[in-house]
Amino acid sequence: MDVFLLAEESSPRLPAPKNVMVYSYNFRSLLRWSPVEVDRGLVLYTVHFKTGFLNEWDEMNCTRIAQTECSFPWSLKERRWTVFLRVRAELGQATSDWVETDAFVAERNTTIGPPKVNSVTESSDSLLVRVTPPFVPEAGYFPEYYVSYWENATSTIKREIKLSNTLFKIENLKELTLYCFRIQVVLKVYPDLQLLGLPSVPECYRTTISEATKTGHLILILILVLLFVTLATVGLFHLWRHHKAIKYWLQPPLEIPSHFEEYLRDPSMPALEGLDNHPEDDPQDSLSVISHGEGSQACGSSLDGQARSRSISSDSEIT
Repeated sequence: MDVFLLAEESSPRLPAPKNVMVYSYNFRSLLRWSPVEVDRGLVLYTVHFKTGFLNEWDEMNCTRIAQTECSFPWSLKERRWTVFLRVRAELGQATSDWVETDAFVAERNTTIGPPKVNSVTESSDSLLVRVTPPFVPEAGYFPEYYVSYWENATSTIKREIKLSNTLFKIENLKELTLYCFRIQVVLKVYPDLQLLGLPSVPECYRTTISEATKTGHLILILILVLLFVTLATVGLFHLWRHHKAIKYWLQPPLEIPSHFEEYLRDPSMPALEGLDNHPEDDPQDSLSVISHGEGSQACGSSLDGQARSRSISSDSEIT
């Protein structure tokens, strides 16, 4: 830490401020420096200025301030003026040496920021962009804009256009395509001197579909719908016309039982004859007669005759 020294023959001295520089952004300028550190007490600072027209130092409304920066007053608003500044540290009666800056000209040494994009209107073949300049234009200053834009899918292809209005159009774009762009302010100071500003952050927007393309899509959809309806109608007509054949082909095939199939192949087989020999269908009756005497013999003869007649009748039915 630096400590100021007292001398008997001369006034006390403080260490001089360091890193004294002018910072200017969009023509808003201020002087900055590093703080001076001492063992005790609060170090204050005083700033003076002079122009290239008047070689006399004057106060800058920054006398004995504790801050380590000082904004330019309105008296130094002229952007073409050449300005010199100086600053020193003060603590009580002790002061430091003055530290002077190099010549500063706002229109040459300021940093211009990117413009503000207010709105973007998409169409099928263009983007309509409205911007606000980063500083208030003055008479004699003609800010222009460099616009770089490219397709998002092919970021290596860039195009640049130079415009002078805050409302401009990026034209000749493809429809339904994502485009990105960034903008820089270009300030023409002299015919042979231009001040290029910082580029804006890239912004991306997609173009819309044109009315012609939209109409073509609608016509294509209508044609596809009509084609589908036509095919469905023709298909239903053929189904109705050939429904019998379709029903026939859709029925499962008839299967003949295996024993019928064998009989049809060989009719001499006695397979079917055995099906008709059922014992319960036999009409013949058996009768046993036991005779005792004449009455019994006569009765037996009668029953025997009935049995023979039934037997004959049953045989005739079987044959």
